[in-house]
Amino acid sequence: MKIGIPKALYYYYFFDKWQYFFEQLNITLVTIDTNKEILERGSVYASSEMCLSLKIFLGHVDYLKDKCDYILIPKIDNFGLNDQMCSNFSCLYDLVNNLFDVKILTYEINHLKKKYEKRGLINIGKQLGFDRKSLLKAYNIACLKYKKKKKELSIINLNKLNSDKKKILIVAHDYNINDSFIGKEIIKNIEKYDLEIIYSHLFNEDYLSYYLSKNLYWKYSKKNVGAIVLCKEKIDGIIFISTFPCGLDSLVNELMMRKIELPYLNLIIDDQDALAGIETRIESFVDIIEQN
Repeated sequence: MKIGIPKALYYYYFFDKWQYFFEQLNITLVTIDTNKEILERGSVYASSEMCLSLKIFLGHVDYLKDKCDYILIPKIDNFGLNDQMCSNFSCLYDLVNNLFDVKILTYEINHLKKKYEKRGLINIGKQLGFDRKSLLKAYNIACLKYKKKKKELSIINLNKLNSDKKKILIVAHDYNINDSFIGKEIIKNIEKYDLEIIYSHLFNEDYLSYYLSKNLYWKYSKKNVGAIVLCKEKIDGIIFISTFPCGLDSLVNELMMRKIELPYLNLIIDDQDALAGIETRIESFVDIIEQN
């Protein structure tokens, strides 16, 4: 059995846990890195209002549709009243169900309606023919491995704040900074310089404070804000990375730029010019950092 997982959006938040869960059941997961072809595939199905990240997601679904038995498309709405998700995350199932002829595995995360991940994954496993006992064991192992990996990455990221090098904080959603077509190319350009690179998405939420924006309720935007608060006294600059036209980032990033007193670079990536001119802008920003 093969389950396809689009390598976009929610993938970068939950894939490790899914991988640990499904490997206990001997189920193969199918993914592919984002490339120009994936973006072009997604653009065929996308409307003009969709952000680049969502277009990439649709491109992955189109690629996977005939390469696996099922595609995993969860509905992720919220983790509580003050931990809401971007509306794209809750509508993905309906988008895919209406645009593509594929078999979908789905579950819902909506804590306000008492719909949780654990119950959802167990139900998917039952749908695939596994017994509850083996599914509970698989889920518990997956959670333990997932928490351990997140903790290790968070500690490494936190320790970078003590580096003697010039330090910059990358503020971006997981699905942008880790995407091979968007964030990874930008990081390659930054890594050419002798800088310590710190990532907002890698911090454990226990370390974060949100006083810069007390009313913000988007879960992962709050995390980015909290990372800025945590790091602002120890870093030399910030690079914001977002995709056009992200509604959340257009509000939250602008808010942060007005409140922080640090050099910053705002990179907004679209599907027209992609990464054109990015290298020159990064070089200019690094010059400013090194002169301070």
